[in-house]
Amino acid sequence: MAYQIAVLGGDGIGPEVTAEAARVLEAVGRAHGHSFVFEQGLIGGIAIDTTGNPLPDETVALCQRADAVLLGAVGGPRWDDPTAAVRPEQGLLGIRKALGLYANLRPVKLAPALLDSSTLKASVLEGTDLVVVRELTGGIYFGERGRRDGGRTAFDTMVYSEAEIERVLRVAFELARLRRHKVTSVDKANVLETSRLWRSTADRVARDYPDVTCEHLLVDACAMHLIRRPASFDVIVTENMFGDILTDEASMLSGSMGMLPSASLAEGTLGLYEPIHGSAPDIAGKGIANPIGAILSAALLLRYSLKLEQEARAVEAAVDSVLAQGYRTADIAGPQAETVSTTQMGQLIARHCSSD
Repeated sequence: MAYQIAVLGGDGIGPEVTAEAARVLEAVGRAHGHSFVFEQGLIGGIAIDTTGNPLPDETVALCQRADAVLLGAVGGPRWDDPTAAVRPEQGLLGIRKALGLYANLRPVKLAPALLDSSTLKASVLEGTDLVVVRELTGGIYFGERGRRDGGRTAFDTMVYSEAEIERVLRVAFELARLRRHKVTSVDKANVLETSRLWRSTADRVARDYPDVTCEHLLVDACAMHLIRRPASFDVIVTENMFGDILTDEASMLSGSMGMLPSASLAEGTLGLYEPIHGSAPDIAGKGIANPIGAILSAALLLRYSLKLEQEARAVEAAVDSVLAQGYRTADIAGPQAETVSTTQMGQLIARHCSSD
């Protein structure tokens, strides 16, 4: 069967890492009897330069007719002015809204070969295998904002409805049923009214999942425990801004942001898949970016949008095998590792997918 994949390389290293993810998809497809048709679209800074719009209508249409979307990264110093009327990040927020991508899944599972790559002790990290489920289309990033008093006072409004909270909580509880049956709901209920609604909704939803343990944790405590006892978490679910911050923190458990994938899901099977790192313009074009986060995002694409679990596991196993053999990109290279380029890492992983 042929699957239609929209590829939004974006800016900086985005096109480089998505190219390697596409290479791996083609390899696993050949090994398992599937084919992929990749169609490129513009988003972010390059879209602004080309069309004046960070999210052209053509890109939205491309994504809507695809089976899944593979995204690189957006932004860079050329478009860094936060006061500009048109910014690359508007493309990212816009595609999430246009596709109804309300649940962002960010798994953090450490490859055994990389336990020593983190700044934390291996004894603390061992056994870490968690997923953060971040609500993606509500909260302070989408609330009313502005200036008053002649620009001397600024405001950003955090708004959540019970329905928005409930649907992302159900994603987390359903996911926990496939894992270790534990959900940690993260909020700031001691201060924020939106968090109090979040907590009461979590308590109500939890009653529908008696086989899943649900605990509440304040976001500041969660930030501390992610470093102190990361292996104790299974599924963490939280609102948009808290999830943004906590997942960047959690990425450091693996030793590099270049290692971690994400899946942004809508109702049905459509999803957008991207590494959690940014566009890294300082290393763009040098061939040293780590494509593993993008490649593992492709594995999530296989799992969640295409329902190809065996193929998803093949990609993940290929990544572990290549790392176990000592191959590293520069960001995770230790003194005994063989450092390879972006393309070489993609080729090595693709070769393992083809041989499995």
